[in-house]
Amino acid sequence: MSGKIILSADSTCDLSEDLLLKYDIKLFPYTITLDDKVYKDSMDITPPDIFKAYRTKGILPKTSAINTAEYYNYFKEWVNEGYEVIHINLGSSLTSSYNNCCLAATELEGIYPIDSQNLSTGSGLLVLKAAELREKGLTAKEIVEQLENHRNNIHMSFILDTLDFLYAGGRCSKLSSLGSNLLKIKPVINVNNTDGSMSVGNKYRGTIDKVVIKYIKDKLSDYSNINTDHVFLVHSGVDEELLDIARNSILNHTPFKKVYTSVASCTITCHCGPNTIGFSFETNTED
Repeated sequence: MSGKIILSADSTCDLSEDLLLKYDIKLFPYTITLDDKVYKDSMDITPPDIFKAYRTKGILPKTSAINTAEYYNYFKEWVNEGYEVIHINLGSSLTSSYNNCCLAATELEGIYPIDSQNLSTGSGLLVLKAAELREKGLTAKEIVEQLENHRNNIHMSFILDTLDFLYAGGRCSKLSSLGSNLLKIKPVINVNNTDGSMSVGNKYRGTIDKVVIKYIKDKLSDYSNINTDHVFLVHSGVDEELLDIARNSILNHTPFKKVYTSVASCTITCHCGPNTIGFSFETNTED
């Protein structure tokens, strides 16, 4: 039987407050610095705050990896109370937080850092898998083993409405940004579930409300062994009409039992910009 297990994750897992409460999941927030002020991601700063600062002042926030001392202090109180802690990190190719978490774990007993090899609700799906296994009574070590075997079955992608934020953050050229915006090109960003790195996938031309239908259909059509228990729809702050279009597109293709919707954390949002929409789902392990 399992002992006392705390399930924790970086704030970038983008799980809704309802799910965090339902499954008793703890979050460690990333630090966001905007206009010389320091905030805790998903706690005292939201995506609209970021977009407003960019529109009015032309500035973007800076995000800080969680350092070793912060993780150590975060875990120590639970360790002192006799808990083991499973902590699921943002993909290690995107941040030094995972390595810092591992360093903190060497100083404490019963801390299990997990590289999600993903981001946003791709990481969130791994957190929910951990919650499911904890409810079944598995030990911390057994949960960790299953998570490491399962994470390559999680698929995450986004479609961007604009490249302005990627350009402002130094992740694409001005020429690419201008060309894409003028031609109404909406690129897909795929997450590599073996290391969490990102790459450009399909590029669609048109308005976001039109191309999101094609994007979702194409992405789901790539897999024949989809787990239909649940799917995540995540966004950086879009109107309800676009959410309905995306949700209906998902369900028209694959009869998921549950569609979860969540707003992306500021750490994610500041790189992708407004009107970004994405989704994550799992595939079943093939025999």
